[in-house]
Parts: sequence; structure tokens; C-alpha cells
Amino acid sequence: MKIVINNNRKIFAIQEEFSTMFPDLKIVFHAKPSRPGAAPSPKLVTHSSKTLQECRSINREGTIEILPTMNISDLKGNLRDIFGLSAEIFRKAENGEDEQPVSGKHTLGETNKQSEAHFAV
Repeated sequence: MKIVINNNRKIFAIQEEFSTMFPDLKIVFHAKPSRPGAAPSPKLVTHSSKTLQECRSINREGTIEILPTMNISDLKGNLRDIFGLSAEIFRKAENGEDEQPVSGKHTLGETNKQSEAHFAV
């Protein structure tokens, strides 16, 4: 899966592509930091119709390839370092449970499978 990052790309389009490949995971983006290198806002982007330009602190064009073998921490680091986007990955919730953030050295594919197994019980 390859996601194109450019100024006109809508957040919801990236989220849809991500959910297609990882149906039990969800990607969300933090609001734009006040300046490059600043800590991300604790506020998440709630209006997914925003463009990437409205949420990023580094104004570069490019692509990032997201694969099931990619570590969650690597994905978040690439988004932050290359494009100035702060993102979180969540395990989708079912039955009114709260969504659980996931991070670390687990791959996206492993985490998605763990979520499938969790909800299958």
C-alpha cells in the first residue's frame, strides 16, 4: 500500500486507505503544532475533511509506503520526521469499549491480527 502525501490530500482519504488494509486498526492525526519541531497538540483532528496542509508542520511533497511489515513506531516516526504529521494508531473498539492506542515495535500486520483475535473471542 502506498499513500501519497501532498497538500491537497484529505485526512479521511488516508484514513480510508489505512482502514482498507488494516480493518481492525484506525489512524488519527493530531492538530497542527504551533511551529516545526514543537510537541503535537493533544487535540486530534476531528474534521477529517481537512487537508494535510492544514495539519502538518513541514511543507514537503512525497510519498510514504505503508506495509503490514512496518513497525508502528517507524510509521509514526516517518510521518513526523518526513512530513511533520503527528499520528496515533488505535485498535478499533467494539461493543462500546474505548479504543486502545497501540505503539512500539509490533508491526501493523501483527497488531491487526491481534485485534482480530481479541474481537473474535
